Amino acid sequence: MTQGYQHPVTLPGALRLHLNENTAGCSPRVLEAIRALTRDDLALYPDYTRINEVTAAHLGVPVTSVLLTNGLDEGIFLAAVLGQRRRPVDGPPESIVVLPAFDMYAITVDACGGHVVNVPPSEDFTFPLAATLAAVTPRTRTVFITSPNNPTGVRVGNDAIRQVARAVPPDAIVFVDEAYHDFSGDTIVPELGGLPNVVVGRTFAKAQGLAALRAGVLAAVPDTLDLFRPLIPPYSLNIAAATALEAALGDRDYIRWYIAQVTESRERFYAFCRTHDFPYWESAANFVLARVGRHATGLTDALRAKGIYIRDKSADPNCAGCIRVTTGVVEATEAAIAAMEDYLCAAQ
Repeated sequence: MTQGYQHPVTLPGALRLHLNENTAGCSPRVLEAIRALTRDDLALYPDYTRINEVTAAHLGVPVTSVLLTNGLDEGIFLAAVLGQRRRPVDGPPESIVVLPAFDMYAITVDACGGHVVNVPPSEDFTFPLAATLAAVTPRTRTVFITSPNNPTGVRVGNDAIRQVARAVPPDAIVFVDEAYHDFSGDTIVPELGGLPNVVVGRTFAKAQGLAALRAGVLAAVPDTLDLFRPLIPPYSLNIAAATALEAALGDRDYIRWYIAQVTESRERFYAFCRTHDFPYWESAANFVLARVGRHATGLTDALRAKGIYIRDKSADPNCAGCIRVTTGVVEATEAAIAAMEDYLCAAQ
């Protein structure tokens, strides 16, 4: 059985560059909106009419094509549950997970009694289309694809998603996790009308900085989303999250500023990698994966001792000797780079 999600331990006040969070915090408008909530607002069940409309407009889809969720994790869990409900007659439903991948895909499928079919990564981490198509069987009920991928930051082209969507059985769902969409701009959302078995999941934890409030959304054609609606609790998104989400989406200048910080931070981390001849993957997300070889554990431990947390991803497929570093505000990235330089200098 797959283990549950392991919560990384972080000391208070640390610089957290290991969970791909927003290192600047949310927009000030979010705090203003939450402070404006009244006692009555907190005493009543939330009305989602307004936030559904705002989120649909943000995605550029009809309001009937969105389903708000308690973080993207809930959306992933709903996809796993739906796969179990559409159980094949000749065995457990199969869910294809293209590696490396977010742990929650396998965890939720396993919890629902499904069978995980892992597709190994290609050597350069480009999307393994042929291997993914070869993994499809009549028992396939869900395919999880992340674009940009975590932990590599590599994009998955829309053509590959289309090919997978055409190859799976008619009652299967292709779940496209676009958690890092804001940093890449790539999305399959405009094509959903012609891809009725594709469901896009988004989180507002990254660019919008709402990780602690747990706000996510699913987007698909209405008939497909109607399969998900009975599976979700009626008031899954709390009033603080709904209020914060509207305020966050309304502050476009803040989001643009943060994305620019991420772009600059990535470039500075690339330069650090080139200086030390560390291979890295150009990322379309708010993090960078780099192969530092024998230094992976030492760098991770040394930075932790200074209160800076990064991730040693050596245990992930094809990631031996790799670290993943969140590249958010430039000041935080520079602090991490300086600490790495100190370690590498001492290690010589």
